[in-house]
Amino acid sequence: MQATYVEAIRQGIWEEMERDPNVFLIGEDIGVYGGAFKVTQGMLDHFGERRVVDTPIAESAIVGAAIGASFMGLRPVAEMQFADFISCGFDQIVNFAAKCRYRWNAPVPIVVRAPCGGGIHGGPYHSQQNEAWFTHTPGLKVVLPATAKDAKGLIKSAIRDNDPVIFYEHKALYRRIKEDLPEGDYTVPIGKANIHREGKDMTIVTYSAMVYVAEEVAQLMEKEGVSIEIVDLRTLTPLDEETILTSVRKTSKVIVLHEANLTGGFGGEIAARITEKAFESLDGPVLRIAAPDTPVPYSPPLEKAYLPDAQKLLEKVRWLAEY
Repeated sequence: MQATYVEAIRQGIWEEMERDPNVFLIGEDIGVYGGAFKVTQGMLDHFGERRVVDTPIAESAIVGAAIGASFMGLRPVAEMQFADFISCGFDQIVNFAAKCRYRWNAPVPIVVRAPCGGGIHGGPYHSQQNEAWFTHTPGLKVVLPATAKDAKGLIKSAIRDNDPVIFYEHKALYRRIKEDLPEGDYTVPIGKANIHREGKDMTIVTYSAMVYVAEEVAQLMEKEGVSIEIVDLRTLTPLDEETILTSVRKTSKVIVLHEANLTGGFGGEIAARITEKAFESLDGPVLRIAAPDTPVPYSPPLEKAYLPDAQKLLEKVRWLAEY
């Protein structure tokens, strides 16, 4: 059955709400309006207002209420209308939810949905990729699916998980990606990367919307006789280090690609681990491609210049292939 990325997420949430009466939704405009991106459309009518809870514009309250509900045995799915606004609930997430398991072994089975990313001309307050904030916080799981199949399987896994999960959904993928979904109930494991494309000459390690930039370049380079393997991380924490290192040891050349800005981005962590643990397998430097260290521009031409794209990646791939 074919579904878009946004419909896959919607299906996953709907199925989990049907399966487990303790699952409920909380967030801004998720009820009558059906969510800013229509992920929760129709859920208020079907599940009722006790399980689809519209809130004031107060992300700290949304996350705080979700944490409290989780202590009472419920499994909240909290929507941040845009990932950028997660900063308003930052303290609740990183200083409370993330530390409850460590402090007194209390599970906090909440999912914080965070529509992220550029390419929609949303400007500096509606386009950020801020996943690195949370990968630096022990106790949180950070998930960023690239495909519709993974989006559905991972949202279901996130809802069933007993630890807090930050679930990043790239807005530019919502209605752009469409694919067949498996029949019946299925999940995708958190913490396991996927070999999106097999290759032998070079590895591109990436995630979220950048998987498709890597795929475009891999197809172009195939015509030039360079075989590229694409590792789609799917989850940043916990990180599937084994899959990354196995691929790098096979190809001996690697580029780390992400949409978030370069400095302090998660790509630096990946590059460091490759250098520490697979240095002797490398036939060239570990390269990073990311956005520049500026806010995301609103102007379409400036945003295009800001975002990593196939042309920027292609230049680095060709350089590294000849190294």
